[in-house]
Amino acid sequence: MGERDRLREYHGKRDFDRTGEPRGTGAAPGPEPRFVVQIHDARRMHFDVRLQVGDVLRSWSVPRGPSADPRDKRLAVPTEDHPLEYEEFEGVIPRGEYGGGTVIVWDHGTYEPLSHDRRGRPLDFAESLERGHATFRLRGAKLRGEYALTRFRDGGDDGGEAWLLVRAAQQGAGRGAPDPRRARSARTGRTLAQVTAEDGERSR
Repeated sequence: MGERDRLREYHGKRDFDRTGEPRGTGAAPGPEPRFVVQIHDARRMHFDVRLQVGDVLRSWSVPRGPSADPRDKRLAVPTEDHPLEYEEFEGVIPRGEYGGGTVIVWDHGTYEPLSHDRRGRPLDFAESLERGHATFRLRGAKLRGEYALTRFRDGGDDGGEAWLLVRAAQQGAGRGAPDPRRARSARTGRTLAQVTAEDGERSR
């Protein structure tokens, strides 16, 4: 499936004459897959975890945010694929638009796929996600170390698809997710309130 088809849902939910979110122009993937974690102050505050898989960002909404403590099992609900350019997006999505609210880039960097099959052979990362369990090592400004995404509900009769995001236990306990209202952008150093004030004023 090409990028245009994979972004059909993303495009269908947005009016790009109103929102400053990137339309997606087919940015070429770099030598290492990228990731971004954005804090999104929408109808409900949450974190968005996005992993580059091929030419798009596979995305999960994580209400309580990723944790560096392996004792924390974080609910992760898949959302539509996003264009690679979304890694840099920070600003205010206008009220009335899908996801209306303020977004900051809390962390970003590269990641190393670590998934293997039962015989210990490396497994393509996209395939590991299709199978419902993927492991990877984050190399970000704030998040570093091995994590796993595991699907525990497949979206059948019991409701929507749902995953768990957990840090590898062998790395020892670490900090939980930050207070999103006090957290600062890894790109600009701004808080949600500062982005709302500055970018919201410019969009009027």
